[in-house]
Amino acid sequence: MSAVSEPTSTSTNKAVAATSFKAAPRRDRGVEKRSSPLWGIAAWLVGLVFVAPVLWMVLTSFHSEVDAASNPPAVFAALTLDGYRTFFGNNPWPPLINSATASVISTLFVLVLAIPAAYALSVKPVKRWTDVMFFLLSTKFLPIVAGLLPLFLFAKLTGLLDNIWLLVLLYTAMNLPIAVWMMRSFLAEVPTEMLEAASLDGAGLITVLRKIIAPVALPGIAATALICFIFSWNELLLARTLTSVVAGTAPSFLTGFATSQGLFLAQVCAASFAVSLPVLAAGFAAQDKLVQGLSMGAVK
Repeated sequence: MSAVSEPTSTSTNKAVAATSFKAAPRRDRGVEKRSSPLWGIAAWLVGLVFVAPVLWMVLTSFHSEVDAASNPPAVFAALTLDGYRTFFGNNPWPPLINSATASVISTLFVLVLAIPAAYALSVKPVKRWTDVMFFLLSTKFLPIVAGLLPLFLFAKLTGLLDNIWLLVLLYTAMNLPIAVWMMRSFLAEVPTEMLEAASLDGAGLITVLRKIIAPVALPGIAATALICFIFSWNELLLARTLTSVVAGTAPSFLTGFATSQGLFLAQVCAASFAVSLPVLAAGFAAQDKLVQGLSMGAVK
């Protein structure tokens, strides 16, 4: 009897253990499924909090000045294009072209300088590279307004006041430290085996940067370029102080809608939305690369 009962009890225990082992993951998956909608709802709520001001600005831009300034706000007021007619009637194209020129060219200069610098600080680290990184970071400690007077005097003595190339130079210097810090973290994710294989094949620095580093770190490069472009496009203080008519940018053009006669809210919203469209288009076009670039190194 004992010889027969022992195998039976052993098989029963194995079956119970197998059943409990298989049932546990099902409970875990159930918890994950029940919790995932909550996280999705929370993400949507946070997204709406950030998007709501932009949506309100867009809605206000299609209202008349009377409806835009009403209290409480007239949400369901009649829609009109008067704000956009006023904006485009003031010839905004020269400021928009100046902003695009300064932003695009300075971003290209930043990438040309930041990628080799980040390569030297990450892939082929120079001596005391941490000191170099902290020096680059220290250049952002000084507020721009503290150096505004020396910059104005320099531009006046060199004849660069109201010159778009002065803004290109300043935007390049302003965004270069941020770009080097970002690109260093991106280039640190490049597999060393690929670089070693390239060095064994006799590839030079330009070849390595163009054929190995650039394709692998393309999401990081796109993220860095987009951030530098946004910072340059939105910059107001330098453009307002160092430019006037010839090299005025879009943000400084927007300040013209706030006059001594009052603040025209619908016109400001229309102009702000129109000026922000290039940034929104660039972000939408590069959103996949931006997400990949900003998440590089986050998950091992």
